[in-house]
Amino acid sequence: MAGVVVGLKDLHYAKLTNDDTTGVVYETPKKIAGAITATISPTTNSATLYADDGAAETASSLGEISVTLNTKDLPKAIQADLLGHKVNSDGVLVRSADDVAPYVAIGFRSMKSNGQYRYIWLYKGKFQPHEQSYQTKGDTPTFQTPTINGVFVKREIDNRWQAEVDADDESVNATVITNWFTSVYEETTDTGA
Repeated sequence: MAGVVVGLKDLHYAKLTNDDTTGVVYETPKKIAGAITATISPTTNSATLYADDGAAETASSLGEISVTLNTKDLPKAIQADLLGHKVNSDGVLVRSADDVAPYVAIGFRSMKSNGQYRYIWLYKGKFQPHEQSYQTKGDTPTFQTPTINGVFVKREIDNRWQAEVDADDESVNATVITNWFTSVYEETTDTGA
């Protein structure tokens, strides 16, 4: 499992349609072409109890997880899915103050320096409308790519927030890697049959 992360590709999202005591349900993952960067920043909240003139105990809990994605483009259908916008009958993306972003999962893979991949799924988050910036073309073209920010949290059903696996980990079932983007990863149970 040696190797250092050196790449990013195959960015996917899947709408989360149910997360409660009855189970968790995702729609089929869809690809976002042209992944440039993905930044995952978990927040840990901690507290220290002082006793006898010194630190005696410490405890921490997971807060929100900030996710920033930079892509080559965010087509209108993907913006509608991620941000709750609508594409009207004329094919125009229309943004409204009443739009509500749905919960989604985000998955991708990252090449490592040994040629193998690390696979990631973030289970539950919402994205916020992204900043739009336009610049005139000068002597040298400047690429203007969209960045979208989201806040991810743990799932209600099991408190899980992320799944991660390296393809070169010999203990991993090969089917897990093969099916990584066909559905959001969920642990398989061996029935022994």
